[in-house]
Amino acid sequence: MTSPTDPDLSHISPRDKAEILAQALPYIRKFHGKTLVIKYGGNAMTDPALQQDFAEDVVLLKLVGMNPVVVHGGGPQIDEALAKIGKKGTFIQGMRVTDEETMEVVEWVLGGEVQQDIVGLINVAGGKAVGLTGRDGGMIRARKLRMVDRDDPTKEHDVGQVGEIESIDPSVVIALQDDAFIPVISPIGFGERNESYNINADVVAAKLATVLKAEKLLMLTNISGVLDKSGQLLTDLTARRIDELFADGTISGGMLPKIAGALDAAKSGVNAVHIIDGRVPHALLLEILTDQAYGTMIRSH
Repeated sequence: MTSPTDPDLSHISPRDKAEILAQALPYIRKFHGKTLVIKYGGNAMTDPALQQDFAEDVVLLKLVGMNPVVVHGGGPQIDEALAKIGKKGTFIQGMRVTDEETMEVVEWVLGGEVQQDIVGLINVAGGKAVGLTGRDGGMIRARKLRMVDRDDPTKEHDVGQVGEIESIDPSVVIALQDDAFIPVISPIGFGERNESYNINADVVAAKLATVLKAEKLLMLTNISGVLDKSGQLLTDLTARRIDELFADGTISGGMLPKIAGALDAAKSGVNAVHIIDGRVPHALLLEILTDQAYGTMIRSH
C-alpha cells in the first residue's frame, strides 16, 4: 500500500527491481564498516518530502553496515528565530556576526530545535539517532575566529563569537557509532573559558571527516555540484584541478568555504568528498550505492 507521499513503483517489473538492488551490492561491500560524514543543509533540510528521504537514506546506510555521522547547519532557522526577537542577522565576508545575544539564539536553534528535529526524523525512519553539540564529550575545542579583511590584510573584523576549530576529539562519536547509534552534530564549539562559539557547519564536517578518517564526506547543497564556466557539471575532480579552478575564478562566492573544506579533507586522507544536489530525492543513496553521479566527487589524488 503506497501512502500519498510514496512514489508508485508498480510499473517496475520484479526482475528490474532485483537488478537495481543487486547493483548496490559492490558498493555495500566496499563501504561496509566505513564512516561517512554527511553535511546536511539547504533544501534537503527544509522540504518535508526531502527530509523524509534523507532520514530513510541515513537509516538504510546504517542498516547495511556503514557508519553515517550527520553534521547540520541551520542558517534560515537562525534568521527566523532572530526575527522573532526583533534582531536582524548581519554578515561580514559571508560570516554571521555573532554577539552574545545572537549566540544564545544560535545555541537554542541549532543545539535544540534543528538538531532534535533531525534526531526525530531519523528515529521515526527506524534509526537510533543521538544529538550532540561540540561540548558533548569535549568534542570541538574552538577559539575566536580572527577574520582578516579580504582587501586590506592589515585590518581585522570582529565577528563576535564565531569560532575556528582548535581540535576535535571524536571519541564520543566513535563510541556511539560502534553501538549502532547515528550521531547528529550541531556545529557549536567551546573555548578555554567555557565560552560558546558558532562554527561554519561545512568546516566542522570537513574537519570531523578528517579526524574520523572517514571513507567519504558528503555535502548536501542547493546546487547540482561544481560547474565549469559554461555551466556544465564537473563530476570528477582531483585536488590539483580544484586549485586551478580557484585560480581562474571558476569557483567563487559561497562555494569557496565549502570547497576549501572539502579540499582540505581530500588532502588529509578522506578518500572522496562529494558535493551533492540535496534537491534530488534520495540523493545520498544514489550517490553512494549507484554509479550515477548526482554531484561532484573530489578525489584526494
